[in-house]
Amino acid sequence: MAIAVFAYGSLVNRASARTTLGESVVEPIAAELGGWRRRWSLGRDNLAAEKTFARADDDTLPPHVLGLNAEPNAAGDAAALINGALLAIDDQALNRLDLRELRYDRQEVSAAIAGAHSFDAVFLYTAKPENRAAEPPPGAVILGSYLSAVEAGFEALGPGQLALFRETTGPPPVEVVEATLVRERIPLGNPRAW
Repeated sequence: MAIAVFAYGSLVNRASARTTLGESVVEPIAAELGGWRRRWSLGRDNLAAEKTFARADDDTLPPHVLGLNAEPNAAGDAAALINGALLAIDDQALNRLDLRELRYDRQEVSAAIAGAHSFDAVFLYTAKPENRAAEPPPGAVILGSYLSAVEAGFEALGPGQLALFRETTGPPPVEVVEATLVRERIPLGNPRAW
């Protein structure tokens, strides 16, 4: 069975995907997901999670870190699209991604991929209810290393992909900061830079 994951954040970046999946990562295929929106609505408790970051400018520990999340479009507008990439994977790779995406649930979205594709199943990671932040919690930040990796991935995906990412995501809702990893219990294959 041919399977893929729809990447809409850091997994679009081939180097980031290789952190988890190894050198076998094939070229991402630009794609769009219909009926969904991308938001800065994944919240991580920076003080209690498996990795803790300190601000590079003053060494303080932000209480929360935000990441990207895919959500069904609230208005139910089937015309809503987010751009991203299809990554061809196998069952072993899917299991490794489940470990990496520990704050996300996996669900099948094959029918929502715009246009024809050759995969039997396409999966998406979306925030678990306990990790979804409808509004940014007080003191939340976005790590500059994360935003840079995401934007580099979309830039490499092809002409116009970074502009479309920005258009369908909007600006970061909180401060973007440079940070340093100060504590970690990071599972193998999970990025250490964000």
